[in-house]
Amino acid sequence: MPMYQVKPTSGGDVKTDLPTCMYKLPNIHAQQGSSCTTEHALQNGEVDPAVKALEARQDEIMRKLYELKAAVEGLAKTVTTPDADLDLTVSSSLSSSQISSSTTFKGTAGLDTLLGKDLGALRDIVINATPKQPPLTLLVLHSLLCQSYRVLSTVHVHSSVTSVPPQLVSCLGPRHADSYARQLFQLGFTLIWKDVPKLQMKFSVQNMCPIEGEANVARFLFKLLAAYPADPALATMVDSWVDMAFFQLAEGSAKERAAVLRSLNSALGRNPWIIGPEFSLADIACYCCVIQSGSSSAAPANVQRWLKSCENLGHFGPAKLVQQ
Repeated sequence: MPMYQVKPTSGGDVKTDLPTCMYKLPNIHAQQGSSCTTEHALQNGEVDPAVKALEARQDEIMRKLYELKAAVEGLAKTVTTPDADLDLTVSSSLSSSQISSSTTFKGTAGLDTLLGKDLGALRDIVINATPKQPPLTLLVLHSLLCQSYRVLSTVHVHSSVTSVPPQLVSCLGPRHADSYARQLFQLGFTLIWKDVPKLQMKFSVQNMCPIEGEANVARFLFKLLAAYPADPALATMVDSWVDMAFFQLAEGSAKERAAVLRSLNSALGRNPWIIGPEFSLADIACYCCVIQSGSSSAAPANVQRWLKSCENLGHFGPAKLVQQ
């Protein structure tokens, strides 16, 4: 019990400002006339090097996280197949400015028309190929696709392959700066170096069977660039030359290769390209099979001229680089 009571002399809502420090001193390291900030901890207003190193380390960690995210997203459609155990990844995308070429394909149809609507998702084309026989035609078609579409390109090495030459690992070009943002691209081009007896392509794991054989995959990819000739005779001629390239030039005997080279020389004596004035899949297939079989040095005059014309386009650079 209190001894006596006194009435309050002020209201109970009075707030008292308490000091946060005992006393303040001016920053003796700051220049005269400059405002003192907490960031200028060193003389002349410089930031502590330890802080700069910490910021650089944080930026590097974020960059690696973006790359890891891109790699995981790139494998999202392949983990449901036996090709899931991959141990090396290189991503790239070639823009049209990186490709110097005088050949363009007019009237390229939209991917929705060719491949069906996919709710805005990136269309992934996954190709399994053996490094013992690199698919040169697909490297040329990849360069052409990069000219017509925004392509996110990726190279993997399957665990069934012990070693792959460096030029095959980087055959699709350097890593693209925006490879972590898959939504910026229209088409995914994934090449897996794997021990397979025959080249395979998987576009939609759920809705289609794999396409086997380099010639058939080349036909599929070329249709993303340009339609086959409307004339049935010309379309049949293209298919005939493609078959001759793969079955006689690439896999045939020396006698068969000589016969195809003579036919090529005759056809190229009448036209600048194999089936006429227009560049076609026949030129891509025959060029790649000629250099892969080692027949370019002994080719006739018209074939030699045509080989140089193909190389001047620029799209055949990756194929020629791999063969060296």
